Formats: sequence, structure tokens, C-alpha cells
Amino acid sequence: MKKNKSGGPRRRLARLPLYAGLAMPLAALAQVAEQSQPVMPTVEVQAQKESDTGYTIRVTGTATPLGLSIRETPQAVSVITRERIEDQGLATITDVVNNATGVSVNQYETHRAGFTARGFDITNLQIDGIPTTWEQSWSAGETLGSLAIYERVEVVRGATGLMTGAGNPSAAINLIRKRATSKELAGTAEVEIGRWNERRALVDVSTGLNQSGSVRARVVGEYRTADSWVDYLENKDKTVFATVEADLAPGTLLSAGFSRQETDPKGSMWGGLPFYYTDGTPTNWDRSKTTAADWTSWASSYNNAFVNLEHNFANGWQVRGSYSRGERRGNSYLLYLSGVPDRVTGVGLSAFSGSYATRSKQDDISLHASGPFALGGRQHEAAFGYLHSKQEFNSDSRAADYGDANSAVGDFNNFNPGAYPEPSWGPRTFYEASETKQEGLYGVLRFSLADPLKVIIGARVSNYEKTGYGLWTAAYTIKKNREVTPYAGLVYDIDRNWSAYASYTDIFQPQNLKDFNGGLLDPVVGKSYETGIKGAFLDNRLNAQFSVFRIKQDKLGVEVGNIDRDGDGPLLPETYYRAADGAVSKGFEAEVSGELARGWNATAGYAYFKAEDAAGLEFNSIYPRKTFRVFTTYRFPGELSKLTVGGGANWESRTWTNDPTAPANTSGQIVQGSFALVNLMARYDINDRLSAQLNVDNAFDKTHYAMFSAFNAITYQAPRSVSATLRYRF
Repeated sequence: MKKNKSGGPRRRLARLPLYAGLAMPLAALAQVAEQSQPVMPTVEVQAQKESDTGYTIRVTGTATPLGLSIRETPQAVSVITRERIEDQGLATITDVVNNATGVSVNQYETHRAGFTARGFDITNLQIDGIPTTWEQSWSAGETLGSLAIYERVEVVRGATGLMTGAGNPSAAINLIRKRATSKELAGTAEVEIGRWNERRALVDVSTGLNQSGSVRARVVGEYRTADSWVDYLENKDKTVFATVEADLAPGTLLSAGFSRQETDPKGSMWGGLPFYYTDGTPTNWDRSKTTAADWTSWASSYNNAFVNLEHNFANGWQVRGSYSRGERRGNSYLLYLSGVPDRVTGVGLSAFSGSYATRSKQDDISLHASGPFALGGRQHEAAFGYLHSKQEFNSDSRAADYGDANSAVGDFNNFNPGAYPEPSWGPRTFYEASETKQEGLYGVLRFSLADPLKVIIGARVSNYEKTGYGLWTAAYTIKKNREVTPYAGLVYDIDRNWSAYASYTDIFQPQNLKDFNGGLLDPVVGKSYETGIKGAFLDNRLNAQFSVFRIKQDKLGVEVGNIDRDGDGPLLPETYYRAADGAVSKGFEAEVSGELARGWNATAGYAYFKAEDAAGLEFNSIYPRKTFRVFTTYRFPGELSKLTVGGGANWESRTWTNDPTAPANTSGQIVQGSFALVNLMARYDINDRLSAQLNVDNAFDKTHYAMFSAFNAITYQAPRSVSATLRYRF
């Protein structure tokens, strides 16, 4: 068995000024270059790309509906562009989160995960600015969605209630779809092979549908199959996407599209591996070890259809309406092993088999208007909108019957997933259901008080209602009307490159908890305070930012005692709660991203937070308090201009969780030491259209794992892998 090394010595905050100030010297280097000589962006003739190239973008709309640059936005913003996605060989949404500044992945097991930022869970994803929530305990492929259909991913950290409605003060992750912008036939075709028998093919084609190009279409298809470093685990994924855009009249654009993503894995794990033996020694499993059987599966599908209509007026105002319909399905057949094994005999684990079918449907309608207006002799901006969302969730279960089959785990040291019997599954029966409705009306004003000073003031008024019941859950209704979410920001331009900013935002999260009198507690409010400095250089092709933040939760429900509310006696008491001060998270983040010089792209970001509850105790200790992400590529000039090389590293600090099943002679904790993963790439342009690329992930083959506190278990992450991609553009 391989030993699980710590990944390097633990870092102390006092030794990290190099990372904390990373954005500033790199930005200063670019400023010197800008002043000494003109630096033009590297331009490739690729019709599939939008106007933004490189590792940053000019305009973002995730934090506010105003369409501001990163420098003009008074919150921390990170962007993973299409160019970086291709350079680094990122395949899924999870890959993006593992490589973005200030966010991290809480990997439950092989096919379930959560995303986190600043100490809190991220409770929704967005697609083109429309939130799509998910029940994380009932994952149906949300975190494994392919990036093939997206142009970029924007991440805004902190509270984002203005645009997302209910949630946690963590971050918003916005997936921006590819668009049908090309009037002529253009596209990309890719084939990829990699370790563990990975095979992937992608086609991305755009074309005009009439002679003038006023009607355009784009189609994307991707197919991927692969084994895994985990024994008996196989993955098969399919993605299709089609969209059409039509210029109905000058300034009027109609767009519509449909996408479907499927995941069909075999050998999926449910829960993870035990960390300790009964004698207190660490198990130190091989990374291929699994708790699954060869018949387990966690299949999922996601269909999404959308239509948008927008019109741009001659006075600069724009109106836009959109409708989208999403449907997720999950279908799982699972094996859960729990317990603490004996080091010699391997005996001590028990088994439970479960099968679940889930379905969630979500309908979204949004209306938006934005544009400039004059007041007091100065030009200002305004945006108004209405959003309505309805989500229906349902889950069924199937009973497992082993009959006369021997379902004992036996010696887990020598567990054979291929020999463990599959039960007979009963018919689908009801397990749980819920319906969530949200509607919000927002307004935002951006005042230009002086040439260097801008103030953003806005608010959202939300109505929220969730009803549900389940096999083990009593019927409930959570309703909150006219919940006000304010937004305030101040941006001061220090000079033509640097700005200072401060902002306050918040977000609310309803809670299904009752007080002594039987009334529901008010929602938890996450208040986010942030200040920092931002820089934009080289015609906005390079962005730098440094932020300091403090997040505080108010009205968090805490248990007080029990009450015999229904008169059934002390054997059936109901717990009641009171609202109290909640958790506090504070820290800082630094990032630089974009083109540092001709042919040199880079993203580097460091994030730190300290998170404590009202009693001063750390919470969510399985989320890394310190992360450092860096990736850079360089395209050689002159005779070597066909060659691009790159590399980077992802470092995370020590994480831990208490393990109530740990033997008495241990620390009682599961600990993952700090570790760094190094990734490398090289690409050679065979000609103007054809290129060959090599990617090496976890180049030094670092052993590391994720932990899931609910299961008191670990799941090993990927060893070193190598992939080769042949890409043809036309």
C-alpha cells in the first residue's frame, strides 16, 4: 500500500506575504511594459471565439446587471475563459472550480460534490445569469457538466443576492453559453486520448443559414468514454447543443437553443473509504481502492431549452426577455459500506444498498431593461428587471432484496467489487418531494458623481415559497414575502490604471425552523462587506485585484429545547429554536489574470479566510482556508512561434474533520495535509489550422484525498495523468 504523504509542510499565515501581494508586482511589470513599448494582443483567426481572447474579459454581468468591466465591479471577480479552458484541458465544471481563485470543491465521492467559497457552500449555479439550484444531497450530474457548450465561466465571490435570490454569502458561478455569431462556415474538431483509456471527440460548428448571415446556427457535440484510477469505475458522457440567432430588425435579436448532457457511469462510489483501522493505524489504501460494486451506477441527464429576445434602442437603452426550461434526472443503484475494519482480518464493515430516481424541473422567466440617463449635467446608468423561477423536485426509492445471497462485506482488505452480489430491486416508491417558487424585482443605479467617482445603489425585493414533504419528513411550508436585498458599491479611479472600491451586499436563506410559539424563524441573512483595489492594463487585457472581506450571518437558528406542542406527551417532543448571531468569515484575496506581454498569458490567485461560529469555533474545517492557483502559457516568438508551453500549480492548505467512529487511541480526526498539484502543457501548431497538444495533470503524482464529514470517510483524487489532443479549426 502506498502511504498518503502530507503534500509538504504546513504554511503559516505570516509566511505568505509573497502570495498575498502577488497581483501587485505582476501588474506593475505589465504597466512598465505598457509605458515602454506598445504590446499588441496575440490574434488568431478563429471564428468560433468571441471578441474576448486571452485569460480575461472586458465586460462581466454576473455581479450586477449593468455590464461593467472587472475593474468597475465593486466585488471580487474571476473568469475562466475559453482559451484557458482549452490550454489547461479543463473538461467539467468541477475542473473549473478546482482551478479558480477563492473557490474549492468539496468532493463527497466519485460522482457527488459541492462547491464552496469563503467558508460557505455555493447553493446554485447560473447559466447565462439564470440561477439553477440543486439539492446537493440528491446530485444529478450538476458538478460534472461538460464545458463543451460554454464560452467561459465567471465567478463572483461574496453575497450575490441581487442577481441570484436566496442562497449563501459564498459566490455565484455563472456559465456563459457559446453563441451563434459566425455568418460563415467555421468550427473546431477535436480528438483526445488519455490515461485510463480516455477517448474524447468534439465537433463545434457555426454557419450562416441565409446569404446575408442574418440567421445563424451553431451546433456542438461531445462524446467521452474513460476508465478510472478507481477499480471498476467507468464513465461515459454525451453532450449536444444547438442554438440559432436571428437579426429580426436593426437592433433586434432573437436567439433560442437546446442542450442535453448525459452521464452514464458504472462502479460509482457512495460514501468513501474508512480512514482508520480498529487499532488506530491509518488505512493508507491504494488509490484504486473502492467501496463500490461493479453494478453500481449514478446516471444522470440534463435537458435545457431557452429563448431570448432583445432590442437595442438608438439612445443606448436595451430591453431583454428570456425563458428557459431545465429538467434534471438522476437514476442511481448504490452500495454504501460503513464501519471501521480490523487491520489483520479486514472485518468490520456493514453494507447498505439503495436505489433512487430523482427528477427536478425548473422554469425561469426574466425581463430586463438597462441604459444611460442624464442628471445634473452628468451621464449615469440604470438597470431594472424581474425574475420568476419555479422548481419542482421529486425523488423515489427502490427497495433492495438479497434473498438468499450472501451480502456480508467480509474481509475489506481483499474486497472484490466484481464478486459482490447485486440485489433484486423493488418497484419505485415515493421518497421525497418539494416545490420552490421565487420571484424578484430589482433596480440598480450607477451614478457618476465625478469623473473618477462612481456609486452603485440597488436593491431586490424577493418573494420565496417552498413546500415539501417526504417519507421521513413532515409536510412543511416556508414562505417569505418582500425580502429586501440591498446592494451598494463605491469605485474611485486613482489613475488611468488603478481603482479603489468598497461594497456591501447581502443574501438571504430561508430556514425550516420554528420558535417557541410555533412560528417560522426569519431567513438567515448573510452580510458581505468588501474593500479592495483593482487595476486594468494593456487595454483591459490584464486585470489585477486585491480584496479584503468580512461576512457575517444574522438570524441563524440555534436549538433551544423541546416542547410538547401537539399534546402527545414527552415521547414526541418538538425542538424549538431562536435566532442568534451566526458565523463570521473574514480574509483577503489577490489575483492577476490576462496577458502580461506578447504571447504570455497567466492567471495567479491567492485566497485566505478565517471562519468561526458564534462560539469562536472553526466551522467547515474540510474547506481549505488558504488556496493558491497559478497557470501560465507562453507562445515563443520568431522561428519558434508555432510552439506554446505552459504550466501551473494548485496549492491547498491543511483540512480536517472530526471522526466520531475513530478509535480511542487516535486524534479523533481525519486530516489532509497541505498539498500542491503541478500541471503542465505544450502545444505545437502543425499549420494554421491543425495543432497538437499535450497535457500532464498532477505531474509529480501527488497522493491526496477529499473527505466527507457526513460519512467520516475519504475519497482519493486523481494520480498523474497524461492526455493528447489533436485540434483542427476551419
